[in-house]
Amino acid sequence: MNASPSSSVKPAGSAGTDALRALVGRPLPAVMGVLNITPDSFSDGGEFIAPARALARARAMIAAGVDMIDIGAESTRPYKGARPVTAADELARLKPVLSDVVALGVPVSIDSMKAEVVAFALDQGAAIANDVWGLQGDAEMAPLIAARGAPVIVMHNRDSVDPAIDIVADIKTFFLRSLDLAAKAGIARDKIVLDPGIGFGKTAEQSMTALARLRELDMFGLPILVGASRKRFIASVSPSEPAERLAGSIAAHLIAAQRGAKIIRTHDVAETLQALRVAHAIESKQ
Repeated sequence: MNASPSSSVKPAGSAGTDALRALVGRPLPAVMGVLNITPDSFSDGGEFIAPARALARARAMIAAGVDMIDIGAESTRPYKGARPVTAADELARLKPVLSDVVALGVPVSIDSMKAEVVAFALDQGAAIANDVWGLQGDAEMAPLIAARGAPVIVMHNRDSVDPAIDIVADIKTFFLRSLDLAAKAGIARDKIVLDPGIGFGKTAEQSMTALARLRELDMFGLPILVGASRKRFIASVSPSEPAERLAGSIAAHLIAAQRGAKIIRTHDVAETLQALRVAHAIESKQ
């Protein structure tokens, strides 16, 4: 497999970087809408796998005011049960819909841990790579991102949950490794967003701790993305199924915004935007 760019493909960097800078430079966090074209995602698996339904969902999020759309074709659900798929499987799901979503005009990020899939998505006009293994899963990912000049979201993850560890210290150590890989590959630092990976390789308590101590990640001087939408930790506080966790998701995202998150990743675009706007309007009166 060779995920490097062909000579006929222009670097994807400038458009994606410009879009990212504009979004994270605003006083209000940008909202990233989730578009899962998978049969088994934890919250909406199978709901949008049909291309027509996926495109309709993207249009609905844009009508609601979404700032960017994160499209994924492999479930990376943050607990046991996700079924790994091949790059060919992901590509088969993406090919009928990705270019049409890109054509809607909102920046698109590709949620994949495989360099081959990210390369295809960038070829189709995706602006940002979103790697749930923070450049540490696929050895070809960092060189690909560097070659394309694309922005990348670097997410913290763990192979297993360890309730005994200081999760924030673990996140910091993980990010230091990811940033070292990025620097060695030639990825510009201003193209990197950090994501503490709420729910991934973490107990419910650790996910909440990561949110509570989010300001500690300011040490990196990089924008922070938080995706707490419908995550299981909410049910540890208030028993609920994924579709019943809107209020808990909004509570977590408001806390994240107060602690400096620049991008909020959510399934519920209109409701999250309203909450962020109202909170910002109130805070601006101080």
